[in-house]
Amino acid sequence: MLEIKDLTIEFPSTNGTVRAVSSLSLRLNKSETLGIVGESGSGKSVTALSVMRLLPATGKIASGEILYQSSAQPSASKTNLLALPPSELPKFRGAEIAMIFQEPMTSLNPVFRCGEQVTESIRLHQKVSTREAEERAMQWLERVRLPDTKRIFQSFPHQLSGGQKQRVMIAMAMSCQPSILLADEPTTALDVTVQKAILELMRELKEEHSLSMLFISHDLGVVAEICDRVAVISQGNIVEEGPVKQVLTSPAHPYTKGLVACRPSLHRQLHRMPTISDFFEKKHHEARVVSEADTAARRATLYAQEPLLKIKNLLVRYPASKNWRGEPNTWLHAVDEVSFDVFPGETFGLAGESGCGKTTLGKALARLTDAHAGSVVWNNTDLLALDPEAFQPYRREIQVVFQDPYASLNPRLTVGEAIVEPMRVHRLHQDEKTRREKAMELLKTVGLQAEHFGRYPREFSGGQRQRVCVARALAVEPKVLVCDEIVSSLDVSVQATVLNLLLDLREQLGLTYLFISHDLSVVKQMCDRLLVMRAGKTEALGFPEDIFERPESAYLRQLIAAFPQSSFIRE
Repeated sequence: MLEIKDLTIEFPSTNGTVRAVSSLSLRLNKSETLGIVGESGSGKSVTALSVMRLLPATGKIASGEILYQSSAQPSASKTNLLALPPSELPKFRGAEIAMIFQEPMTSLNPVFRCGEQVTESIRLHQKVSTREAEERAMQWLERVRLPDTKRIFQSFPHQLSGGQKQRVMIAMAMSCQPSILLADEPTTALDVTVQKAILELMRELKEEHSLSMLFISHDLGVVAEICDRVAVISQGNIVEEGPVKQVLTSPAHPYTKGLVACRPSLHRQLHRMPTISDFFEKKHHEARVVSEADTAARRATLYAQEPLLKIKNLLVRYPASKNWRGEPNTWLHAVDEVSFDVFPGETFGLAGESGCGKTTLGKALARLTDAHAGSVVWNNTDLLALDPEAFQPYRREIQVVFQDPYASLNPRLTVGEAIVEPMRVHRLHQDEKTRREKAMELLKTVGLQAEHFGRYPREFSGGQRQRVCVARALAVEPKVLVCDEIVSSLDVSVQATVLNLLLDLREQLGLTYLFISHDLSVVKQMCDRLLVMRAGKTEALGFPEDIFERPESAYLRQLIAAFPQSSFIRE
């Protein structure tokens, strides 16, 4: 169906030409799902964009061919997509080959309703009336199992959840019944139940329409579940390719071995996560499992102390509807009378589906959103009862590292200024020179360089930006860090380095973490205790192994069953 031959893609930079893809060759067969895995920047997405002829203006295809064989005309000669004039592209782009992009919020047009966008695609490629296109669009929104399709048809993208937006993107891509679907990280940053539903949907569509799929992901568990073959890409080159079971159970290349080892497991906890550099530098990378004796000793030390935070019957609510005077009629309880303690030096986990109240609870502890009832007690002081002025000294003690590092850093400030600013606000250190020196020291602490002080956020990768956010939070010397999904959008190798960093900082600085995540394997690796939330309420509270191995409710069993746990990936 699709053959990529000796593809080379280059981008200009201040230091000369960067080769993003180098002499890459791939074949995609009919009704096959080919996985492409690799770290961020390895060339996965650029390869898919080149098939659609959607490379950025600065990108240049230096050499190669992309040959497409139409399933409707199997006897016809192959078409070189790179040689097509622009006027011929709409015959293939969207109609024969469709793409699901990585970030649905930026891929959907924010000023048009979702139904209009699916309708437009059908009208463009199938030449039908507006009425018929709207009927087909509604059918596809129902086909991707969106609830209340009439409301979603009339909704703007910002009015939908992440999983709903991703389903709209799938409906738009599939509405013209293409032969090939390019899926670029279609389940990244989605919780496990939504992810499972989307994977099942894509599998059904593949079987129903004999679809060929190019599936790009950094999550090996997802790739193992949906793909027939897999190609591993590093720095624009394919380093390993073959049947998915063979590649993931018996990886031959050090890079592939590193990718498999970097993935946390739901069934064991390591003292330190292996990284890809361990395999390339031939360091001793044997995974050292945390023993039951180690766990028992740590718990005996932690829980012999007095709690650092005591959360009692915390309630956070938002107006669900209002009367004609603008007064709330009904309320949505985002956090509904939740209680727990957090001990000094503990990593306390919060898990659950999107919308269960995890992030709202974390923000309420830091007074970044208002709580309507309950108490958060710190050293016999109820933080929620303090007025803003009285709370200011406590503001330093609880810092938040947000999910999206690029959105939480000011693009106009250098990363050094972003780290210095909170020191200035809280009047820490005697002068600007000392603050700058402290900021450079923090950059080194989180694994960056002092010379990065003068660079802007756009000049860093996602993992590096997340390290900058950690450094900024540490600038005011807090006791508690609220880590809100801080590794959810990072590839497994960068994720492993950030998790190792957090473990190191916990030991060096005596930090306490409130660790929010929907990734159960990351929770297992990081957390001492775990609170699972559902619709704002406490579903389970206890040690991770008790919750995962002996789930007490149908919801917990469903949540664990939805997590990708391919049996043939080595533990």
